Amino acid sequence: MEVEEGGVPLDEKARRMRDLLSSFYSPDHSASAASLPRNTSSRFATLDTINTTAFDADQYMNLLVQKSNVEGLLQKHVEMAAEIKNLDTDLQMLVYENYNKFISATDTIKRMKNNIVGMETNMEQLLEKITSVQLRSDGVNTSLFERREHIEKLHRTRNLLRKVQFIYDLPTRLEKCIKSEAYAEAVKLYTGATPIFKAYGDSSFQDCKRASEEAVTIIIKKLQGKVFSDSESIQSRAEAVMLLKQLDFPVENLKVKLFEKLEQFLVDLNLESKELTRASIDASIREFAKAIRAYKVIFLHSEPQLSKLAQDLVKKHFEATHLRIMKQVYSGDLLAMLRLIWTDVLLMDEVLPEASLPDCALQYAHVAVRDYISSAFGRLLRYISDSLMTAQFTPKEGIEEEHSLQTALDAGKKAVTQGSTDALLDFRQLLDQETELLFRLRDLTIDWVQEGFRDFFKKLDGYFLLLSGKGNTTSEDVNLTEMPGDKIAAGLVLVLAQFSIFVEQIATLEYPRQELASFASGGGVRDYGHGSVLVPAEICPIFRTSGETFLHLYIKMRTQKISVLLKKRFTAPNWVKHKEPREVHMFVDMLLQEFKEIGTEVKQLLPQSLHHKHRRTNSNGSTASSRSSTLRDDKLSRSNIQKARSQLLESHLAKLFKQKMEIFTKLEHTQESVITTIVKLSLKSLQELVRLQTFNRSGFQQIQLDIHFLKATIKDIAEDEAAVDFLLDEVIVSTAERCLDPIPLEPPVLDRLVQAKLPKTSEQNPIS
Repeated sequence: MEVEEGGVPLDEKARRMRDLLSSFYSPDHSASAASLPRNTSSRFATLDTINTTAFDADQYMNLLVQKSNVEGLLQKHVEMAAEIKNLDTDLQMLVYENYNKFISATDTIKRMKNNIVGMETNMEQLLEKITSVQLRSDGVNTSLFERREHIEKLHRTRNLLRKVQFIYDLPTRLEKCIKSEAYAEAVKLYTGATPIFKAYGDSSFQDCKRASEEAVTIIIKKLQGKVFSDSESIQSRAEAVMLLKQLDFPVENLKVKLFEKLEQFLVDLNLESKELTRASIDASIREFAKAIRAYKVIFLHSEPQLSKLAQDLVKKHFEATHLRIMKQVYSGDLLAMLRLIWTDVLLMDEVLPEASLPDCALQYAHVAVRDYISSAFGRLLRYISDSLMTAQFTPKEGIEEEHSLQTALDAGKKAVTQGSTDALLDFRQLLDQETELLFRLRDLTIDWVQEGFRDFFKKLDGYFLLLSGKGNTTSEDVNLTEMPGDKIAAGLVLVLAQFSIFVEQIATLEYPRQELASFASGGGVRDYGHGSVLVPAEICPIFRTSGETFLHLYIKMRTQKISVLLKKRFTAPNWVKHKEPREVHMFVDMLLQEFKEIGTEVKQLLPQSLHHKHRRTNSNGSTASSRSSTLRDDKLSRSNIQKARSQLLESHLAKLFKQKMEIFTKLEHTQESVITTIVKLSLKSLQELVRLQTFNRSGFQQIQLDIHFLKATIKDIAEDEAAVDFLLDEVIVSTAERCLDPIPLEPPVLDRLVQAKLPKTSEQNPIS
């Protein structure tokens, strides 16, 4: 705390100074003294009593001596001496100031005394004059009293006659107002006469009342027409309603009819019609806004109903937008529609801000933009589907079939790459617009696009699986090309297999992920970690699995078709009564034709293998297989049936000691792997069918001839010749096991028949 030179705090000194002045000018010193405690034991209480009239010096000294030492007393002495000096100075200043004020007050009193001299005489003269005026006024009032009463009576009679004349002239004046369309004047006249009609309308003024009411009925009809007229100004229509209220007309009925008219306007407003131009729609919206403004002015507290009506208009706008989105529009069309809707919303918001139309439009735009993004991805999905489905149908005349699958695959690749790029560019236009409506949806739009790409690839895979019969038929995907069901072409399945591999490769590339990340830069509500939802770890396994599934399905479909062909061959004839073979059976040509078609499809879509062809020289167990085949041919050429049967036993023993051979290897996405797998499965099916039949000698020889011919022709088709030869040998062995007389054809005869067939087969089925 800041301290003065005397050691006394400034706030305490100021308080004591105020108390001193108060006690000096106070008229009652006892009051201030009584407010302080007389007996206190503290040091501060004693200091407070020193400035009162009840101060006890002896008690003060006793307490001070008891509580202070010598040094404290000396310090107190110095403080009190300083305070006394300060008080003397302050009192001297007060005396000087008050002295100047006393001198000024004395001078003022002297001037007042000089000015008042002579005023009393003037006041007495004024009183005499006022008394004289009052006496003369009373005389005049007394003399004119009777005449004044008569004049007032005549004035009252004159006013009554005027009112009677007004009542009699009212019908005529109302008719004049109707002709001049001065309806406000007419209502004013009629409402002025209403109290008289209520009092005397059934007696003295009955005819006037009836004529006036007829005129008022016409006025009411005119005012109603004015309210419903669109050509009238809003102010005129509002005045008409106010006049109807003054005439006690039930205005609520008008309110209901006008509101129904506004509702009917919305019903008749066809925003989906192509015949309506934008200018006509704008004119209709402006007319509607004008009607809303008039209704709001005319009927107070109608904002809730009008808000619902305005929100219905916005809803109708977006319903028309939704229908156009479903019919396929692009971002430019959507932006134009949203821009026009936002213009109408701002126009209506000026008229009816209570409806909160910008927020309402934002909610509907939220749905519209999301529907558009979903529709765009659905359109892309249909584009890809239509491109790939060309492989399902027979190529047109003049177009080689061997190029149809490659064309379909190339079209699908172009559709997914170019279509995705075009979709991103299309979506980017939504983000580049400065429209407030789209700006508020920017982050959500980015999220919807990213989610759309992720769902797009999943739906694409699901559709492929559904197309091939492997997926769930209850999936809620977009409407795509009609499902071919069980008649799906095997070539289409092979196209889908390669297309799945292509999509897997796209997902691993950096470019599309960078494009999607660039699109989402600086926006989005959700955090996707690396800025993109196109995560290879999620997309690649899906399409890798689908690619393998479709490849296995292709092999299965082709193998089943060949199995049907083989089944017809082995179930149709009676092999026990089979005739001696004269040539290779035609089913071999049909089988080779199937292999040719498979090779054509596979070679135009699948790449070649990087490994060397699996020949006899480098095939495990091929030497043993060759020896086994030679052993069978030599031993079965004997004419003795018993020796042939013993040779059959020896062949079985040879199989037990033969080096183990791997028939079915891992399937790869190569031409050789697919073709070889189909050939192996077909030969295995042939072996199983042989085991179900019983053959005579001719039947056995026919099978021997057919298999021998296949050995000569199939070596250029399949990759693993050793395994194929092994399976062909197994067919012959199985046939011998099921034969009643397994005596084979002589090798010269066998070679002659095969050589006779080879040129014909080369012409019919050239192996490429």
